[in-house]
Amino acid sequence: MPSRNARSKAPTTDYKAIAAEWARAKRIKGLESAANKPSSSSTDDEAKRAALEARRKTAFEHRWFWTVGFWVWLLCMHLVGILLFTSGFLLTRLVLDERSECDSPPIEPLLEWSGRGTVEGGCWHPKTFNKAVVVLIDALRYDFTVPVGDGDGNDAEVYHNAFPFLYETSVQSPGNAFLRPFIADPPTATLQRLKGLTTGTLPTFVDIGSSFAGTAIEEDNLLMQWRDQGKRVVHLGDDTWISLFPDYFEPNISRAYDSFNVWDLHTVDNGVLEHIFPLLQPDKTQQWDILIGHLLGVDHAGHRYGPNHAAMTVKLQQMDTFIRDLVKEIDDDTLLIVMGDHGMDSKGDHGGESDDEVEAALWMYSKRPIFGRTQPEFATPPATAKIRPVNQIDLVPTLALLLGIPIPYNNLGRPIEEAFVGSEGNAWDHLAAASSVASAGIRRYQASYFKARGIEQSTNPGSPASLWNDAEALVQSSTNSRPWEALHKAYTAYQEETLSLCKDLWARFDIPKMILGIVVMAFGVAVLLLYVSRDEDEDFAVLDDAELDFAEKSLELQNPTADSDVTSYKGLSKSLAKTGIISGALIGGLSSILVMAIGSGEWLLAAAATAIGSMVAVTGTMFRVRGRHILNLLPNTFWGWLSVIFILSQSIGFASNSYTIWEDSISLFFLSTFGFANAVASLQRPSIRDRALGIYHSILFVVLTRVASFSKLCRDEQMPYCTSTYYASANSSTSAPWQLAIPFTVFLILPSIIKSYMQSSRSYEGLAPMWIGYVFRTGLFLAAAYWTLDAADNADWLTALPEKLLKTIQISVAQLVLALAFVAGTTAFIWAPPCVSIITTASNNRTAQITVLGYGNTNGARYLLLPVNIAAACILLSKPMGGGAIAIMLWQILALAEMVDVNDASAETVGPVALALLGNFHYFKTGHQAVLSSIQWDSAFVPLLTIRYPWSPLAVALNTFAGQVLACAAVPLLVLWKTSPKRKGVLESVSRALAAFVAFYAVQSLATMAWAGYLRRHLMLFRVFSPRFMMAAAVLLTVDLVGIAVALLGVRTNVLAISEVFGFAD
Repeated sequence: MPSRNARSKAPTTDYKAIAAEWARAKRIKGLESAANKPSSSSTDDEAKRAALEARRKTAFEHRWFWTVGFWVWLLCMHLVGILLFTSGFLLTRLVLDERSECDSPPIEPLLEWSGRGTVEGGCWHPKTFNKAVVVLIDALRYDFTVPVGDGDGNDAEVYHNAFPFLYETSVQSPGNAFLRPFIADPPTATLQRLKGLTTGTLPTFVDIGSSFAGTAIEEDNLLMQWRDQGKRVVHLGDDTWISLFPDYFEPNISRAYDSFNVWDLHTVDNGVLEHIFPLLQPDKTQQWDILIGHLLGVDHAGHRYGPNHAAMTVKLQQMDTFIRDLVKEIDDDTLLIVMGDHGMDSKGDHGGESDDEVEAALWMYSKRPIFGRTQPEFATPPATAKIRPVNQIDLVPTLALLLGIPIPYNNLGRPIEEAFVGSEGNAWDHLAAASSVASAGIRRYQASYFKARGIEQSTNPGSPASLWNDAEALVQSSTNSRPWEALHKAYTAYQEETLSLCKDLWARFDIPKMILGIVVMAFGVAVLLLYVSRDEDEDFAVLDDAELDFAEKSLELQNPTADSDVTSYKGLSKSLAKTGIISGALIGGLSSILVMAIGSGEWLLAAAATAIGSMVAVTGTMFRVRGRHILNLLPNTFWGWLSVIFILSQSIGFASNSYTIWEDSISLFFLSTFGFANAVASLQRPSIRDRALGIYHSILFVVLTRVASFSKLCRDEQMPYCTSTYYASANSSTSAPWQLAIPFTVFLILPSIIKSYMQSSRSYEGLAPMWIGYVFRTGLFLAAAYWTLDAADNADWLTALPEKLLKTIQISVAQLVLALAFVAGTTAFIWAPPCVSIITTASNNRTAQITVLGYGNTNGARYLLLPVNIAAACILLSKPMGGGAIAIMLWQILALAEMVDVNDASAETVGPVALALLGNFHYFKTGHQAVLSSIQWDSAFVPLLTIRYPWSPLAVALNTFAGQVLACAAVPLLVLWKTSPKRKGVLESVSRALAAFVAFYAVQSLATMAWAGYLRRHLMLFRVFSPRFMMAAAVLLTVDLVGIAVALLGVRTNVLAISEVFGFAD
């Protein structure tokens, strides 16, 4: 990381220097005396000064506009790089439009039956049921359904033994029911799981189809087959089904409910229970053929409380009662299926691929003894999900054949053996026939897919083609007495190998696009580093020089037509933004014309050409016009090299899965190292006061880092060497009662800490006492009150109050805090005067003396109000432990600002880099990890009762990236802290500090891209490396946006407000 250089060195003390200083002082005194003489031209001078201020204001506005233009351009470059890499990295699957037909089986069935080839008798296999009731209990983990005793080596949790009916019926009536583990393919999100459960295909991150429309499933699926065969489908519950299958359900009797309100455990479940039982009455059964009920209470209980909570027990007991009652109502011709779409981790979340997240349960029931077991020991359901699991895609051919419809064309699953082997467990002919037709469908799909992709099928021994030939040889070997069991095993082997082949096939990456994405990101990093770099003699290195300021102002008064932007630092952003925008428009236009002319549709490649060409032009501008050269990229100070070490060591470390897994602990080491380095550097300060202050703030910074590290959320890969403290326990997603002391402690202490830092520079003046001492403290108290009410709601402390009323009070309190932080806070920040006070003193008939309290920290003290407001919102949206971490982070930011000031490092890159490290560190301390399951979706319902766009996503984003957002908002504080109104180059200095800050995250994004691409065949790719890349990309775009919308806009507001009182410095 190149150095941005320190302040100018102090003047020497030789004779010539003293003489020059004396002449300078004498000259200034003479100018002041002349200014104090009455003059007839004083009115003209005032007019000239007013005109000068107006010109400077206009010039500042123009500079700010071009600076924002440069950052918007850079944001676009980052976005293009991320899109390019993502399009080549995230797995894709071609969606085929073909559909299965009832009268066109993929192979001649091995059985003969009445009504063959018809919906009434069975399209491809003898039909067993006419109707089906499908109950999907969201997040029904397998161990929720099997008994656990204290004497079998495992301690029973509160959620165990609360849903015994499924296991009991499977043991007591094996011919009527069976229970097996139901393994989901990651990602374990409900939408992806529903696609797999209805199409029989594996999920990928990107599905490419010729008729893609919204989120609707357009490929062949169970519901499409039921509709095409004239079946009436009714849906009750989760409204995700409506978006996936629009116009599939009977309109007058289907009921959909909002699925995103994880605070609501009962509305969806009660709605399903209310409407499903009337539809099972004899007079209503003719209105439907397939009845789907999707209940969300178990999933929401997990998200809100975690599985190890009494609310989960209550929900599972409710589901147990529900299924018992449901069994009594169905008739002999109806199949009942109860299943989970995924599981949940120890905190109640899902989305990843841990065992707890993929292990769901499947239970099938019939009043007729239909089901059987191929082995006597299989009569007892597996004790754990590791024994005899069923793939979720296997449900698709099983349901299709049992209900007499064709298997969807894209299916890769195989029939579940209990459903076809007969109640005696010896109907191998039916099981083999079902396996035969399902395998033939897979073979047909594989052939179509390979043809569409232009892939040659292998015929080597052990390949699917070879295994299919082996199965067909068994069919042809004997027509009188076929080896049915061997046939079933042969078709099963074919299906397993084909499934493995398809997984490998869809794990292919578009290497050229990945490389292009990396190249674009690398160019973006190079542009940032060149932008940060500067030479010793750059003209805004001298920041506070009264004589130069007076001379510059006099020249501008004498020559009002002079261009105020001729200075290099004032025109840099304008040159770069113009070059980037113009070159990007030209190359983008040519690329678009070329894409349309050849009809390739490769718009991403056109975007890549635009981005690379535009960045080459900007880099050339820096080299040619602004005199940049490669040597500028090399650090020339200790702080510059420390920045490089921090960034490169982290970037190299992401090549290791263990480093990535333990990144939260490693960040603690980096921050402690930075604090130690600052303490050592402070020992070299010339004054005892500076040495003492530097050491004090360095030690404080390290101690606060260590205190914050006690807030921890462990990821699965860290167990058993990690203990979670963020929630009440490892199996909970609620806070412990003792943690409520944290927000109240923050309310009592944090405003006083901020006050002490402002008082040290005499800048606790103006609006600061009222805002920090009263408004900010009130917001913290209300945040503490909110989390107290939340704990009372979770633990039923206030049973006298209706739950809805309690939630309404909570929402009102949260909205009031956000109104204080954002609405009132933004208004106050825009209109507040500088945090200074003017004191006039006169004694002994002498001329009155004017003292401006807080003058030396005019810029920093006022700007501090902005990150304080953002911190208040983040404290509310984070749980008590997270709020405490955010409060500590704000304290650390103030300590960091003091450390930078004491060591004269405000022009160095180490301050922004340390701030970026701090943002990443507190990402982990606010209850997050680089895994999808750590996203705290319930934060969307802190200020709202229901999902509302864009506010709900913004609340989740602010909760997730609170550390990085607060750090980015605080970047200008490192530049402005303890600077006077005459500080020159404020906008340019902040922009360069922001560039150093963003460069840290840009290098992380580049490194995680490169390592994820290089390690694309690593076993931990989608468990460790891919989530870390996605986190890095999301963080980079977030800090880009916050840097533009908060940091740069905040600096503009700050400069304009201060200039109203003190005038523009440049």
